[in-house]
Amino acid sequence: MSKPVTGNNTFSYFKWAFVVTIVGLALGAGLGWQATGTIGGMATVFFICAVLAVLEISLSFDNAIVNANKLKDMTPLWQHRFLTWGIVIAVFGMRIIFPLLIVVIAAGIGPVDAFILAAREPSEYARIMKEAHLPIAAFGGTFLMMVGLTYFFDKEKDVHWIEMIEKYMARSATIKGIEIAFVLILILLFSNLLEPEQAVTFVYSAIYGLLTFLAVEVFGGLLDHSQRALSEAAKGGLGAFIYLEVLDASFSFDGVIGAFALSQNLFVIAIGLGIGAMYVRSMTIMLVEKGTLAEYRYLEHGAFYAILILSVIMYCQTLVHIPEVITGLGGAGLIGISLWSSIRYNRKELQRERETIAENI
Repeated sequence: MSKPVTGNNTFSYFKWAFVVTIVGLALGAGLGWQATGTIGGMATVFFICAVLAVLEISLSFDNAIVNANKLKDMTPLWQHRFLTWGIVIAVFGMRIIFPLLIVVIAAGIGPVDAFILAAREPSEYARIMKEAHLPIAAFGGTFLMMVGLTYFFDKEKDVHWIEMIEKYMARSATIKGIEIAFVLILILLFSNLLEPEQAVTFVYSAIYGLLTFLAVEVFGGLLDHSQRALSEAAKGGLGAFIYLEVLDASFSFDGVIGAFALSQNLFVIAIGLGIGAMYVRSMTIMLVEKGTLAEYRYLEHGAFYAILILSVIMYCQTLVHIPEVITGLGGAGLIGISLWSSIRYNRKELQRERETIAENI
């Protein structure tokens, strides 16, 4: 399989992310100067954009690993489409259009009015966004939970990191629909902790998240099956592309809503999160081309555990506020531990090979 991007060192993978960082931070500083006319105001917006970028990277590192896992089985054509059109959808669709659509639906106004509201009355815009957090958290949390559980409830999965848990889940995968039953039980438990009106919203939104996951799985499977019937080279085509786009959207929900805690300006948020999204794209390319997932056998496990933790946190955020820093550090911590475990495993395997060679000499 040919590679969508070439590069011999780590820097080459991140060159466009660096360019977007410079341009984005310059735009952020310009917005700060235009809004306040002071050096202090310009520096404040500059700093907020930088923090938002770091927040996006910390929240989405597991997303890069999952994307890489799916991309490695796609053809170069579909890899290129995801890494070009996919990033456009991620930056402009989820960071600009998605927040506008939330306000359009929640406030019952037109897209143009929502855009004007974001520009002229950012505090009111932010208030509407925060009020829509419950259904978004329920929808996104459910989708991500299904993504994580489907990975572990797999009877063909034979590489286990935390064996006591993962072996049991792999064996339990023979029970059809066990992951769906698990999610439905959690939906009922959390809905009982909410006020009646909020509970109804939570349950409906969560069910829509579950149905969306199942629809994407079925639709993607049908598309890829029909494409493979036409040509084996079409493996991992449109269906995988749609799956990754919906997955990206689910990862973005929490970051977009949480960003309003740092800034109420839609354009500042779009710049900061857009910079972060470029680094996630660059990490995805690097993971695919360097074969990092194969080299570090538990890295993927850490990413899917991080997804499960994120989904539970999104559920918990319907009850209490959980700072985004905790969410980001939790996911990064799990991935870091899985990387360390992978390195330890590789060292043990290398030592075992050396001992075997020594015995045969």
